[in-house]
Amino acid sequence: MEQVSSTSRPVQITVTDGYDLKGFKGDTPVTFIRAEFSQVVLGDSAKVTVSPEGTAKYNFTSSFEFNPEGGITLDDLAHKPVFLTMTEVLPKEKKQKDEKTLILGQAVVDLLPLLEGESSFETIIPLHPVPGSPLESLRSGAKQCSLEVKVFVAEPLLTTAQILGGNLLKVTLEAAYSVPESFIPVGPLQNYMVGLQVPSVGEKDYPILFKNGTLKIGGEREPVPRPKKWPIANILAPGANDIPNAFIVGGPYEEEEGELNHPEDREFRNQAECIKKRITWDLESRCYLDPPAVVSFQKRIVDCRFWPVEITRVPLTTVPKGKAAKFDKTDDESQLSFHGVAYVNMVPLLYPGVKRIRGAFHVYPYLDSTVYEKTKCLFSLFRDTGHHLIQNNKIGGINSPLSKLVVSKNLKEDKAVKEKDIEGRPRPGDMQAPSIKSQSSDTPLEFEPSLSHNPEGQQYVEAGTYIVLEIQLDKALVPKRMPEELARRVKDMIPPRPPLTRRTGGAQKAVSDYHMQIKNISRAILDEYHRMFGKQVAKLGSDMDSETLEEQKCQLNYELNCSGKYFAFKEQLKHAVVKIVREKYLKTTSFESQEELQTFISELYVFLVDQMHVALNQTMPDDVQHTLSTIYTSNEQLRLFAFEAEVNENFEMAAVYYEERLVREPQNLEHWLDYGAFCLLTEDNIKAQECFRRALSFNQNHIHSLLLCGVLAVLMENYEQAEIFFEDATCLEPTNVVAWTLLGLYYEIQNNDIRMEMAFHEAFKQLQARMLQAQVAKQRGTGTVEYIEEGGKVGSSLGPWGITNGSATAMTVEAAAETSKCQDSSTFLHPSPYGVSQTPATIFMETIRFLMKVNAVQYVHRVLAHELLCPQGGPSCEYYLVLAQTHLLKKDFAKAEEYLQQAAQMDYLNPNVWGMKGHLYFLSGNHAEAKACYERTISFVVDASEMHFIFLRLGHIYLEEKEYEKAKKTYLQACKRSPSCLTWLGLGIACYRLEELSEAEDALSEANALNNHNAEVWAYLALVSLKAGRELEAEQAYKYTMKLKLKDETLLAEIHMVQEAVGFGNPSF
Repeated sequence: MEQVSSTSRPVQITVTDGYDLKGFKGDTPVTFIRAEFSQVVLGDSAKVTVSPEGTAKYNFTSSFEFNPEGGITLDDLAHKPVFLTMTEVLPKEKKQKDEKTLILGQAVVDLLPLLEGESSFETIIPLHPVPGSPLESLRSGAKQCSLEVKVFVAEPLLTTAQILGGNLLKVTLEAAYSVPESFIPVGPLQNYMVGLQVPSVGEKDYPILFKNGTLKIGGEREPVPRPKKWPIANILAPGANDIPNAFIVGGPYEEEEGELNHPEDREFRNQAECIKKRITWDLESRCYLDPPAVVSFQKRIVDCRFWPVEITRVPLTTVPKGKAAKFDKTDDESQLSFHGVAYVNMVPLLYPGVKRIRGAFHVYPYLDSTVYEKTKCLFSLFRDTGHHLIQNNKIGGINSPLSKLVVSKNLKEDKAVKEKDIEGRPRPGDMQAPSIKSQSSDTPLEFEPSLSHNPEGQQYVEAGTYIVLEIQLDKALVPKRMPEELARRVKDMIPPRPPLTRRTGGAQKAVSDYHMQIKNISRAILDEYHRMFGKQVAKLGSDMDSETLEEQKCQLNYELNCSGKYFAFKEQLKHAVVKIVREKYLKTTSFESQEELQTFISELYVFLVDQMHVALNQTMPDDVQHTLSTIYTSNEQLRLFAFEAEVNENFEMAAVYYEERLVREPQNLEHWLDYGAFCLLTEDNIKAQECFRRALSFNQNHIHSLLLCGVLAVLMENYEQAEIFFEDATCLEPTNVVAWTLLGLYYEIQNNDIRMEMAFHEAFKQLQARMLQAQVAKQRGTGTVEYIEEGGKVGSSLGPWGITNGSATAMTVEAAAETSKCQDSSTFLHPSPYGVSQTPATIFMETIRFLMKVNAVQYVHRVLAHELLCPQGGPSCEYYLVLAQTHLLKKDFAKAEEYLQQAAQMDYLNPNVWGMKGHLYFLSGNHAEAKACYERTISFVVDASEMHFIFLRLGHIYLEEKEYEKAKKTYLQACKRSPSCLTWLGLGIACYRLEELSEAEDALSEANALNNHNAEVWAYLALVSLKAGRELEAEQAYKYTMKLKLKDETLLAEIHMVQEAVGFGNPSF
């Protein structure tokens, strides 16, 4: 490890004061403090008398030499604390030569701040009483006795490079649950051990060992939170075992990274962690990784995704008192029993921003072939490199002046071991563990009993044993971009658009608007006058007398009143007058009396007349805006009309509708997204990208805009921008399944398998959480909450990346509402091969739905490939429906029919299958088959997802086959569901053919009001007018029919025939 300098430096520990102290004898005991580090006594303080208030000033300084080249290293500072033991000196009794001492308590100083770049720190640490100490008898309300400690080094122990590039690894072993029944607490004492190897510098591995696990019978759950403990034996005070501010907090199984985190595992884990036997450690071991070790650590994870964590037990041997310890080396192999291994997937530590993984991991028998296949490791930490660890596993004294106090009658508490056992792992110099990736001969090791048989280890599998392990780093190996950075980069790529300038208001604007309306009405009246009397005025010129003018005025007034134009002009002017009343006269409430109202009306009339004269006397510019016609259609209706035009492949008309929506509300991002989706359908990717970016510029936190910008960036191979868009979406909405899935697909394109796995895993977790939440809500609604306690059965259908279709049908309205966030309330506006209420089975299918909704068909095939390979996906009915729809868009009817046959075989009663079959036959010209499919579809209790076009096309077939009553009923249903020009037109045609002229005229009038540019509507209006004997209306309708270029020659010929029969209707006769 690189250090600041090659010379050693002292680390000083100063105990300044003690508080709330108490002794065995009297109120003012005499005490001293002994400091120890790494089992070396650093020194004793002077004997200090405690004041009656319980305080004492020690000012005791001790130190040890930090020497990374051969003494105490950074790694020692990471996992070894300084122990401060307070001892009371009892008064001498008669004839007593030596002073008698009793230990009061022990305090622990964690040196971790020195590894964080600090050169000094102060802290007040609790003094934990030893058993029998008077400090235990303090009343509950009293303050805990404590020591004030200062730690100081002359200069920081870490260089800048070490601070930036180094890391601190913490491994916490909680427990092994559901251990074999052969593990019994009686009989010979056993040492339960767990170990793993961590890469250090170069190819050398550093072993981390956890020893002295406690076998428990079970019966209750381990409490949480509970403190983590130092991996050090023979700590005098029980409270000193706890690492300060470090706790095991547990958490939901579903949020773990291990193997037993699925809902189907909940019941087993509840039983294992409450009832069954377990071995507990609750130990945390730390390891400092310098920059080269961090690189090696990261590379090891890339090379070996799974790391072996071994578990075993060996018998404890007692050292006879007064005799040297001996160990029979011929018995080495027999000492190692129940040798198992858990495979920990370390890849999540390479996910951006991830610093911690915690989970439960199955224990399997240790078999060399299996371990090598999974981890590339041919060496066992315990069997091949750990003989001396097992040899040191004996009960005896430790090299400590306090060891006598540890000895007790209970051998279980008497697990004194040598230094390596006490620390929980050996020193780096004591042994050099071979690298996990080290290669060796294919010849089995001499002492290896078998490469394929481990009957004791097999008991772990039979019992379902698993260990709960936590691995935590101080800093993430792969930094994650901050949301602020992502937002800034999105803002740099797509600057936000400022909102539209606020319209000026006030009295001035109100008067100006009134002037404009007066000018517009005046121009309209003049136009009407020229239409009526233009030829007469041109003929008479200036010779026109006053009587003629008065007569023309009366005729004009009469015409305006009869035609309704006078009323229309008043309505046009009303809004401007109301604004004057509110803005200029500030009248917004009712008048108190009739007299006040009359006075105000007189005053207002005078003002309006004066302003009318002002407006008329002004020069009227040529570019006076014409009055806008009243808008009869809403934005949702326009969207429906555009979608109808899309499906009928009238893309020019669809573009007109989409653009009209944009003109009406240019700041509405949903309109831009719809137009962009239309551009994707027409494969105009550049315009689609412009639309999506325009939408994002209005709201840079809009998730769908970000995702669509990312999709377009991928399609146009702007991969760096795509990553920014997708990452920003996941930061803004971490629960969005589609965002995580699209990010994973992007990483797949970049061949970044680790991040791809991370994104898919996160998407699955979010989908799983949503499904569980929906299930809980359903059970609460029905009064059954067994799922919470017992785990429920729905979870059994959950698996990697998704859920099976079996559980999808059981979801509630909440789940449907969640999945329909990216769907408009007008679900008929988006043709899709799935029902709106159906819950997505996998993360890929939910993403496919999103992409199909926005017409990103070019991206769908990549997702379909994942759906096919997904463990819980595969060739489902919905999968084949999507494939069929993509081929329908390409006019590949043969392939579409093949996939629809597959879908029908998987779900014969799915209305979407029959609906799409009907579309297939309709587009291919087989209207008889299409009719049968459509009729079957509408007969289902559950509607298909695109009923609008099913009704339209079925009605069209009925009209072709002259089944007008059926056609009328079908179009009536369509008009009730989603009225449009086409639905009313179909109804009008059916009524006309049934000789119901009044109903036909009403329906055709509705169609004409929604779209007055449809030639067929005008053609049938002409026929109705001809049959009703209305010559003028028949001619007008026929004129627009010809002007709009009716393409149906048969219908045109029918009009001509009726015109000839009635003798009018065609001005060209």
